[in-house]
Amino acid sequence: MKKIAVAALAMLAATATAFADPLPSWSPGDAKARIIAFVDGVTDPGGTDYVTPAERIAVFDNDGTLWAEQPMYFQFMFAVDRIADMAAEDPSIASSPVLKAAAAGDLKGALAGGKKGLLEIIAVSHSGLTVAEFDAAVRDWLATARHPTKDRSYTDLIYQPMLELLRYLRDEGFATYIVSGGGIHFIRAFAEDAYGVPPERVIGSVGETSFEIRDGLPVIVKNPAIAFIDDKAGKPVAIDRVIGRRPIFAGGNSDGDLQMLQWTTGGPGPRFALIVHHTDAGREWAYDRDSHIGRLDKALDAAAGNGWTVIDMKADWRVVYPFELE
Repeated sequence: MKKIAVAALAMLAATATAFADPLPSWSPGDAKARIIAFVDGVTDPGGTDYVTPAERIAVFDNDGTLWAEQPMYFQFMFAVDRIADMAAEDPSIASSPVLKAAAAGDLKGALAGGKKGLLEIIAVSHSGLTVAEFDAAVRDWLATARHPTKDRSYTDLIYQPMLELLRYLRDEGFATYIVSGGGIHFIRAFAEDAYGVPPERVIGSVGETSFEIRDGLPVIVKNPAIAFIDDKAGKPVAIDRVIGRRPIFAGGNSDGDLQMLQWTTGGPGPRFALIVHHTDAGREWAYDRDSHIGRLDKALDAAAGNGWTVIDMKADWRVVYPFELE
């Protein structure tokens, strides 16, 4: 009798696991149902949509897709804070109006220089360090910095539903990649701890680097010049270059992800693309076509005609951030 009871409990546990909700922070609805139906289809060996594990590649943008991006990309906030720290030690660092504004914590002034000013801030704040030193600087910043309006650590502003989606896909045999316009070394500093995505599966914008011997040790040093910007049409190019396979699943949130979504869904067989639409002004932010950050215009128009799934953050996500579960 005892053996029967143990066996029955084991069966119940297995059944509960089998029917556990893989996306508990997602509201019931079309978006959640479509994701689960797609994953079920491509992982069923007896189904017509079956895809071998080697071909189960999923790619995701980072800013605005996996974590928040308002009022400014978090990497830019890191760069501004770093300029302030550098200028405190050496005031000559603030050698231009844009750098002076950054050193003073004046975001508006720092942004006044446009793309040229942004690249100047990135070049000064990111270069000269070894890759290991830069990694440590990012980790230290993430451990102490606070978001200017949410008063939370930046890693608190990762999206709980997307964490569940990444985990669900990996549990079903997918390889998950980050494909971001953000800097590759910046994202690599936290991606594995935050998302479970190892550094070799991070694809991002790349600055020039060089090999040096410093204090008798071989190091890779970050240089000021930009080697490759992983945005818009650059994303599918980088995916092809790094992965060598066309993804079957892609997630983004802005026009910068349009070509990645087109590339993913343009191949044969089952394909899935999702767009995170920021519609929740209460819990997060509401923005799309006119936003200075994460503008979603052309990609939103393309979604309907291409059958892409648009995630309505307010309606489709029961929870936005992990701390809401506490």
